[in-house]
Amino acid sequence: MKKIPESILILIYTKNKDVLLLKKSGNNELWQSVTGSLMKNEKPCDAAARELYEETGIKSNELVDCKKEYVFEIYEMWKHKYEDGVTHNTEHVYKLLLNDKVDIKLDNAEHDSYEWVTRVKAAEKVFSYTNRQAIFELI
Repeated sequence: MKKIPESILILIYTKNKDVLLLKKSGNNELWQSVTGSLMKNEKPCDAAARELYEETGIKSNELVDCKKEYVFEIYEMWKHKYEDGVTHNTEHVYKLLLNDKVDIKLDNAEHDSYEWVTRVKAAEKVFSYTNRQAIFELI
């Protein structure tokens, strides 16, 4: 089944502005915040809660809808996951403030490690410019 071109991005960070980053499995350079595509007929807020739990093991009612969307061209390496002719994705941004760093339960099929890093280091490390922009604008 092909993905729909709508996704979520969740910035998870602490009061000290440490930001959680996840590394895509099998690629040492693809660091990101929690992300994921919406399923058919799924609301962005429901996708955010689902992806938060699937990718980190965190359950929370404290997710904040930032009321921000980014529209970006889908990276060439992932275009095959979408219907022919789909070129852009709409990303809905959420954030989650935690008191302190927590241990993460990774979905090993998707990510093979995680780090808590400073806000500046997180912005430098993520591969997606929308992820970088969200870190600077919303944390």
